[in-house]
Order: sequence, then C-alpha cells, then structure tokens
Amino acid sequence: MDTQKIETAITMLLEAVGEDPNREGLKDTPSRVARMYEELLGGMGHDATEHLSKVFSAPNSEMVVEKNIEFYSLCEHHMLPFFGNVHIAYIPNGKVVGLSKMGRLVEVYARRLQIQERMTDEIADELATALDAKGVLVVIEAEHLCMTMRGIKKRGAKTVSYASRGIFRDDSVKKQEALSLMGVI
Repeated sequence: MDTQKIETAITMLLEAVGEDPNREGLKDTPSRVARMYEELLGGMGHDATEHLSKVFSAPNSEMVVEKNIEFYSLCEHHMLPFFGNVHIAYIPNGKVVGLSKMGRLVEVYARRLQIQERMTDEIADELATALDAKGVLVVIEAEHLCMTMRGIKKRGAKTVSYASRGIFRDDSVKKQEALSLMGVI
C-alpha cells in the first residue's frame, strides 16, 4: 500500500471540500487516514488459504457451526463501512480446521474494498475448497452505512446474504438444520 499517495489524496480532498489541511486539527489527518487504510484494507495482499492449511482429523464429525463472527469492512462503492456478523456451517469430509481460523478467514475477506455478496461467496468457496467439505453454508447479516447515513437513510436496515455449497445446496433439510443452529431462521 502506498501511504504517501494516500496522504497526498487526503490532503487534496481536504482542500477540495474547503478545509485548510495545515490547521491544527487537520495537520496530521492525512497520515492518520493512511494508517487507518493500512489497517482497514490489510487483507488486500493476503491469501486466505494460509489460515486453513492446518487441519485436524475428524473422521466422524457431522456439522460444525460457528456463528456471530463480527466483522467490519468497507463498501467498494462509497468506501463507507458495513459491519455485522458472519455465520458459518460446514460438514467435514474427515478434517476440521481450528475454530479461530474461521475468524481469521473472515478478516482476510472483510479487510478489503468489498461487497457483501462477493464476501459471502469468497468465504464459502475458500472453505469448500480448502477443507474439501461435504457442505458449506455462509450467512452474513450486515448494516451498510452507505444506506443508513446517506442516500435512502434507512437506519437499522440489515442485508442478509448467503452462499451454500455441496450438501447444503442440494439438501433442504440439512440447510434448514444449519440455519436453525445459526439462529437466523
């Protein structure tokens, strides 16, 4: 990430909105914003697969559900935050991944300029591929500030997206069981 370019762009933005980038309260703003973007967009250069490379044998496991994985991301359309919870269910095919790895996987995809629908698919695809899971279901519930603080201004509106792979795509009973365990139905 080119922090110098970000600082220059923020200085220009401040000038464009009629501010003085040299006034006391704004003097360090360009560097603060550059550091913020380094943090918020830190998933840009990371490969999510690394977090799923360490697996454990689990030959008789049925369904694994991890819910309420909190995330914060930036909408690629307005560069405003959207945030909420990710719920993941998968049916192992002889191997499982450490539970903390699910949170790390979510962070890699959330820490990018993103849209919720793509993030949902990316998490589901990564889990299905890396674990060779029999089924994966990912549900994301999020509030988008581009919808609540500007434009239509519908505070509290939530968007729900889901992606199903394998058995969850084909077996509606299993899908309903997972959604029930996630607490989203």
